[in-house]
Amino acid sequence: MAPSLDDQIKRRFQDVSVTGDGINTAEFLEAAEGVVKLFDLLESAAFYPVKTDMTTNIEKVRAKYESDPKAFDTLEKIVIAEAKSGDRKATQGLLWLKRGLELTAMALKRNLDNGSEELSVSFTEAYNNTLKQFHGFIVKKMFGVAMLACPDRKTFYLKVGGGKDGVEEQLLQWVQALQTLLNQLNVFYASGGHDKGL
Repeated sequence: MAPSLDDQIKRRFQDVSVTGDGINTAEFLEAAEGVVKLFDLLESAAFYPVKTDMTTNIEKVRAKYESDPKAFDTLEKIVIAEAKSGDRKATQGLLWLKRGLELTAMALKRNLDNGSEELSVSFTEAYNNTLKQFHGFIVKKMFGVAMLACPDRKTFYLKVGGGKDGVEEQLLQWVQALQTLLNQLNVFYASGGHDKGL
């Protein structure tokens, strides 16, 4: 059997620690790298800009974390520290990473909920409801091409599961855990006004 997505990722979203101080930075970034692996499974050059954007934003947040792992052990601590310092590079990176993850979570949840819908439809609708509002004309066109380049549904789930049974249930758990983390980040960003001007 081919390796499944679960075989290739370092950490699942359901295994990311959350404390009173926030979401564990290192674990969240490891889990987010799994979404990049997911885009690899889509096997389309059109998704290269999406993967590159996510990878760049992961690196921005990781660079801040690695500058002081103890001080920046949660995502929230990074954002709060940057709000005081004025250097908001990691805050911006996390904001855009969060938006890309929202696209992925919404598309996959929609596809899992609609058993006959093709991925191209699910991703297009998710893009229209998440990232599209932040993009200019050229980027919208680029993403439109990427969304249409999705593999067919059957091929995608076969690749994600590596031919194993129960892939849709496992993917649903992954997506639901991701959405829970995103909800927490959304509340945090909104309550602190951390997305203003970014």
